[in-house]
Amino acid sequence: MVAASSATVFKRYVALELRIASGFTREQVAEHLGCSLGHVRHLETMYSLPKPLEVRALLPLYGVGERTDGFLALVDAARRGKDWWADFPGVPERMDLLLAMEAAAVTIHSYDTMVVPGLFQTPAYAEAVFRAGEPNLPENELQPCIDLRMVRQDILTRRPDPPAVWCVLDEAILHRRHSKPALLVEQLKHLVKLSKLPNVHIQVLPFDAVGLHAGMDGTFTILTFGPELVGDPGVAYVESRITGTYYEDAADIARYRDTWSHVQLQALKPEESRAVLARRAEEITT
Repeated sequence: MVAASSATVFKRYVALELRIASGFTREQVAEHLGCSLGHVRHLETMYSLPKPLEVRALLPLYGVGERTDGFLALVDAARRGKDWWADFPGVPERMDLLLAMEAAAVTIHSYDTMVVPGLFQTPAYAEAVFRAGEPNLPENELQPCIDLRMVRQDILTRRPDPPAVWCVLDEAILHRRHSKPALLVEQLKHLVKLSKLPNVHIQVLPFDAVGLHAGMDGTFTILTFGPELVGDPGVAYVESRITGTYYEDAADIARYRDTWSHVQLQALKPEESRAVLARRAEEITT
């Protein structure tokens, strides 16, 4: 259940997604609740959970009054729950929502063009990526970044319900060398190992067979949540050097899903991709 794994995502859904889907403005919600516009904004920016009385008032307004009892139970679970990174040192503010969504997602689809995605990185590879991207990052800030990335990966093997993760890797990633070849070999072998997990599916998009394709705009991730968030289309996430952009409009997400499907169809099958990863690791060592 989403509330158990991410109170943050549940706050977003109750306060923002249902309002937008029903067509109400923040001003209308504030008037209906008899509260300030600032309070509604706090709910929608996930600063606080709605009170039980607010749930009883909001859901009928949004046209889903029959779901009140179920939502009250979810609110209670979210209130008692705690996001795992809440006490983790050095978490960038822009990462808060992404971590919540990863923890709550039932499926994660990604297309990666430059580096192995964070959920699959080894500690040494992650360090190399951080050092390359932020050459001036102080040593005392580097290790917390690596530690956070490693802990994020726990969702891949959590029990009882790990997310299904589908990742398409551009083959260029397999050839982007580091000054220490052993670092890339270790990473490739780790990908082979991860690809054997029943919930992890890795596919390689071969550059010598595909050419131009639908994913030329670059890396993106699509996160889909459980059935308790009825009507929620999920989220598409695109990260840049400065910030991360979340696409929450259903039409935008549909375009990203369509793009991912096109890229996935052009990629090698998971079994073929595993063989390519293993063969590339052998090539580097010989």
